[in-house]
Amino acid sequence: METANLLKLQRKMKKELDADRYRHTLGVMYTAASLAMCYGEDIERAQIAGLLHDCAKCIPNERKIKMCRDYGLEITKVEMDAPYLLHSKLGAHLAKVKYGIDDDDILGAIMWHTTGRPNMTTLEKIIFIADYIEPARCKAQSLPEVRQMAFHDLNMTVCRILEDTLHYLDSGKAEIDPMSRSAYRYYHNLFFETEDKGNSLTV
Repeated sequence: METANLLKLQRKMKKELDADRYRHTLGVMYTAASLAMCYGEDIERAQIAGLLHDCAKCIPNERKIKMCRDYGLEITKVEMDAPYLLHSKLGAHLAKVKYGIDDDDILGAIMWHTTGRPNMTTLEKIIFIADYIEPARCKAQSLPEVRQMAFHDLNMTVCRILEDTLHYLDSGKAEIDPMSRSAYRYYHNLFFETEDKGNSLTV
């Protein structure tokens, strides 16, 4: 995608998203580009994925459900109970049919940027991480540490983000997609023995 087309896509996102979400989107796009430079991923693809990752975020929840049904996209029980989770799945579909993206890795990065999944591609990990650490994020106490970790080890960073997220969600803050637990188990087992030694999250 040429720079002019990337800017055109930015203008479209500015119209689709509210001001705060658009600022977040730009933050994710630039953070993803920086991580792509660090890990040898294609910078342009990272920018596109970052720019489109929340393209369905500002669609009202009831409309998300209707659109998923109209497009034949599966809606799980967790997603029905917490339809805001559908923005990743719907966003990947819209990126393809509305914005003309036919790169499966970009679409996968949009699809999994909220929950993660086992054995993510490099680009998927970059967008998952960029969404969590972009400069406007400020609530997670571990952010300074995670931001430094992100430029040293993608897998360890994904594991840490998933662990922190699950701890937060397990406190009753929101619904937990089972894919997040599966992803955590996968990345946790890359670094630690499967037997819980009492120092990690029980999954």
